[in-house]
Amino acid sequence: MKVTPSHVCAFLVILFYGVGYFGFTDVNHFSLFKQLIPFHLLLMLVLMIISHADRDKYFWTFILITYVAGFIIELIGVKTGLIFGEYAYGAALGPKFEDIPWLIGVNWILVIYSAGMFLKELGIKSHVVRSLIGAFLITALDILIEPVAIKFDYWSWTRGVVPFQNYAGWFIFSFGMLYFFYWMKFRETNFAAAVLFIVQFAFFFALNMTTR
Repeated sequence: MKVTPSHVCAFLVILFYGVGYFGFTDVNHFSLFKQLIPFHLLLMLVLMIISHADRDKYFWTFILITYVAGFIIELIGVKTGLIFGEYAYGAALGPKFEDIPWLIGVNWILVIYSAGMFLKELGIKSHVVRSLIGAFLITALDILIEPVAIKFDYWSWTRGVVPFQNYAGWFIFSFGMLYFFYWMKFRETNFAAAVLFIVQFAFFFALNMTTR
């Protein structure tokens, strides 16, 4: 089998998430790994860019618009509480603008891009069906993320409970961004991105099991 940049990037995704898991569960190294969260997100973005074979105008348009859309919806969400509920970001995701981490848009790129490529690997043809399934999977991922995010100061909820509104907001926004992803007519699949989506599930599931 020919080894491609996507295969190498997939290996690095698994490696860094594996190291991250042990760092988060090791009391002696936890503080260090928590400081590395922003760098990890940027590294994953770089790996997704490297592993995408055809970086054409559709690819860069998706990256730019998803970043801006992700940042803006979080800004509206935090300031009004009307989209996801009443929440606030902690320090784990790095520097902020108007109480929103600059990297939150990167996080949305990674989630939408990896989910979109994962569904393409499954061979589902309909954009609507792909987007619906993907939105459901992304919302399921958020269910795993929430306890970890609260524990490790990614964000916190005003009343200490994650509202159903949050999951509804994730589903609707994810569906819209996934439909946009497929509308961009990417001609290539990305094995590394599909692996990233699966690894995120495994990572947050494992942390939920071991850091209660």
